[in-house]
Amino acid sequence: MSDRPTDQLREISITLDAAPYAEGSCLIAAGRTRVLCAASVEDSLPDWRAASGKGWVTAEYGMLPRSTHTRTRRERGQVKGRTQEIQRLIGRSLRSVTDLAALGPRSVTLDCDVLQADGGTRTASITGACIALYRALQGLVEEGEVERHPMRDLVAAVSVGIVDGIPRLDLDYALDSSAQVDMNVVATGDGRLIEVQGTAEGDPFTREEHDRLVDLALGGIERLVARQREVLRGEAG
Repeated sequence: MSDRPTDQLREISITLDAAPYAEGSCLIAAGRTRVLCAASVEDSLPDWRAASGKGWVTAEYGMLPRSTHTRTRRERGQVKGRTQEIQRLIGRSLRSVTDLAALGPRSVTLDCDVLQADGGTRTASITGACIALYRALQGLVEEGEVERHPMRDLVAAVSVGIVDGIPRLDLDYALDSSAQVDMNVVATGDGRLIEVQGTAEGDPFTREEHDRLVDLALGGIERLVARQREVLRGEAG
């Protein structure tokens, strides 16, 4: 069981330009969870989106075969339900803070590849994908392709849960596997909620417990966004 204080994040590191051929990228580590996030910009839109003239941001997520203790088969053809759920979560989280009209008739695909999994892969993917997207769109600004940066705010995500009756922040696998309540929270840099996914693994939980977990998560997200801003300003890596 973790000896971290219950309101402390795992150690976070973010390395920029981890995939140098991508328009924006980073390697994010949350404890022993490591995710490579890369943003690719295309001057085209899906057919169903083309008439709108507005841009599009979407995501793909995958766990490498040896990101866990046993080999996971690559998903070929049909993508599993869990993978689809996480991809959609990443995409809508980043779209919520992006001015798609300002982006113009372009698509950005965010690839989030889990290199090592120890809990919180979807939340780390969102936090890292935000950095990759910001960097890619900053490149469009610098090249004169867009008039202003299309991102209105940063976004980050973290897990929380109740373990042995105690609310805890940023669950690793050991904590997550023994949690009575498991929740993922996504929010903007100014503290507005994008998504809350909470599940009781046993007995139901109360509204008071729900609100306490959300408050705990928002405190963690505030620190994650501060870290994102430091990295984007070049103050830390």
